[in-house]
Amino acid sequence: MERNKVLLIDMYGVIIKESKGYFIPYTFQHFPEEEYDRLTNAFKVERVFSKAQKGQLTNEEFLSYLGYGNPRETMEDYLKNYLTLDEQFHDFASSVIQKMEMCLLSNDVLEWSEFLTEYYGMNPYFKDKIVSGEVRLRKPDKAIFECAIERLQCKPEDCIFVDNSVKNLRVAEELGMTAILFNRDGEEYEGNVVNDFGELGELLQRLL
Repeated sequence: MERNKVLLIDMYGVIIKESKGYFIPYTFQHFPEEEYDRLTNAFKVERVFSKAQKGQLTNEEFLSYLGYGNPRETMEDYLKNYLTLDEQFHDFASSVIQKMEMCLLSNDVLEWSEFLTEYYGMNPYFKDKIVSGEVRLRKPDKAIFECAIERLQCKPEDCIFVDNSVKNLRVAEELGMTAILFNRDGEEYEGNVVNDFGELGELLQRLL
């Protein structure tokens, strides 16, 4: 290996088993039916979730707009009780950082990402955390990948990107990164595909 490799890894649908879209049904479960049209408009037309993920709304502004009375309590309830950390992640991360640097690259509300990484003890694994709510860019925008490259001071060909979305992987490939689909959602992809962290670890061994 001529240069050190960097692993860029997604949060939702990879480290966390559920995708970020789980918050929408969570919200509908917590409001009466007469609120459904308003909530549908907020998510689909006003795109408040996307705005929060791009740092245009704070967690408090986002959840207050939806109608939650205690945004911090709502955030913690959702992240702690409705999402699941992959049980293989800690063993995988402990092993991989002995061989390469690891960076989080996630579309997320900044406060949510900060809470999850602290709550699940992830912070020691990451050299950096590139979160859309902080940098105000979202995958698959090429600019967020370029932001990661700049902050990590590395070259695209030294980056291995793991995500559960093929459209995000395509952009990484175009930039010259090695892309790996973490296949939780059954997407079709002709490139590198893994189904769990055990397979990811084995593939990284071969790539390194």
